[in-house]
Amino acid sequence: MDETNPLEQALHAARAMVLADLAARDVADADVVSLVEDAVTHRRWWVEQWPDGAAFVTGLVAQDVQDALLERYGRWPLCPVCDAGDPHALEVDPELGADPRWVCTKAGAVVAPVGSLR
Repeated sequence: MDETNPLEQALHAARAMVLADLAARDVADADVVSLVEDAVTHRRWWVEQWPDGAAFVTGLVAQDVQDALLERYGRWPLCPVCDAGDPHALEVDPELGADPRWVCTKAGAVVAPVGSLR
């Protein structure tokens, strides 16, 4: 694995940003970190097939981890904007694009860039 390879750099950045968000919400235990590693491994193949998609890999890893958490643990990250109604998760926007951010689609609010949850 070549750490200077731009694709590897994109994958390492994606891992770091998603782990930062998990840690910010106090859910970065060993099982969850394994989910991140699985997502990065899956997206490594994807970005090797489509190198122009390197700018999109952070949002995709975040969505992959979010989906895996939903299956095993529940919704993540929960929306900090909406006080009323059922708890709901933030969504990654854009779904496939550069500079992904966590948004509340119910309130139409941008909460934070991926990697910057508080």
